[in-house]
Amino acid sequence: MQAFAPRLIGAKGQPEVETTRKAIFWAGLLVPIPFLLSGAAWLADGPAPWLTAALIGGLLLFGFVFAVNSSVHSYLILAFGSAERITRDVGFYYMANAAGRLIGTLLSGLSYQIGGLPSCLATAGVMALASWLAARRLIFA
Repeated sequence: MQAFAPRLIGAKGQPEVETTRKAIFWAGLLVPIPFLLSGAAWLADGPAPWLTAALIGGLLLFGFVFAVNSSVHSYLILAFGSAERITRDVGFYYMANAAGRLIGTLLSGLSYQIGGLPSCLATAGVMALASWLAARRLIFA
């Protein structure tokens, strides 16, 4: 996936603003998936065969879009970083990535304890939305 990211967003030969817009688009694709899954889990109100199929399919889709986003972000940090400080930029990226995973792990466990699967998925949706909103600021920076 890492090698495929630049081709996926057509980054070669495009201005940075176009590449950034495509990255924001992919971040936006991630947002509705956990909200839809949360709604399905809430409506089911318990185990149901259709819910199992919906969760498996939805989580596979989420995983694919998440992998694309991760690859695109890894590409962008290298593409937009300056050669003089690339090690610092990449280090900061990985530090932020690790902090996000820690916060996500804590929030998923806490939200699951409070409201079960629907709450956990809704929290993932809120975090994806926050990420998309933050990424949109790149266009105006």
